[in-house]
Amino acid sequence: MTADTSSPASASHAAGPGDGPLTAGSAQAWIDRWDRQQQVYMPDREERFTALIDAVAAAAGRPDPLVLDLGCGPGSLSTRLLDRLPQASVIAIDADAVLLALGRAAAAGRPGLRFADHDLRSAGWAAALGLDRPADAAVSTTALHWLGPGELARMYAEAATVLRPGGVLLNGDHLADDEQAAPTLVRLGRALAEAEEHRQYPDGHAEDWTDWWAAALADPALAREAADREQRTAGPHHHGSESPRLQTHITALRSAGFAEVGTLWQRGPNRLLCAVLS
Repeated sequence: MTADTSSPASASHAAGPGDGPLTAGSAQAWIDRWDRQQQVYMPDREERFTALIDAVAAAAGRPDPLVLDLGCGPGSLSTRLLDRLPQASVIAIDADAVLLALGRAAAAGRPGLRFADHDLRSAGWAAALGLDRPADAAVSTTALHWLGPGELARMYAEAATVLRPGGVLLNGDHLADDEQAAPTLVRLGRALAEAEEHRQYPDGHAEDWTDWWAAALADPALAREAADREQRTAGPHHHGSESPRLQTHITALRSAGFAEVGTLWQRGPNRLLCAVLS
């Protein structure tokens, strides 16, 4: 999670890219800064994006797939998907008011992209999308580990209700093998990730996830959304990785009716998990 000093907003500028109303330009500056701090945790993030979008294109079998982006954040994956597949329709789903505001402002008027404010932990989110046809794919990157195991299982089951038969769910995330069953694999996977980060950022980095949020929430242009976010997250909500184990996701996907579940792309624990609906 990094921000270089030549960016529109460095870590030292707490108010961020825009001190006035949120514009497309200031929103994009925040998203660029978001992407840089995410890249520190995932040096091969763009490679994983590419693999995921390749899989959507190959699985959809049509130039205009309908894709659901689960836990979309500010739309980093959604916009890349539309860059590659401009005839696609993407519904980007999240419940974070700040990230949704940034995504909507930066991509205002972009054909094929709709942001939807729904909590994936709450029943009924899929039906509330009002789809006019089954989705060809549901995708996610670095988001679903925030769901607890029970919430994850319910979310996968609900996603299955709006996917077509043969549709795919693609989840790019850090999903580790069971540490008790495969302690050496887990240790080596962790070592690979740490070595890759050190090669990419030998002198460390300027901003991490916590720094980004502190700066974004201080931006006056996001004050209303920050208050909304605070209200939604007040109480006993999750504050860490709830479902980081690969087997948790595989079990939940199979229970939801996905027949084939496996890893399409991987670097250490960072992988692209693919599930095909029966």
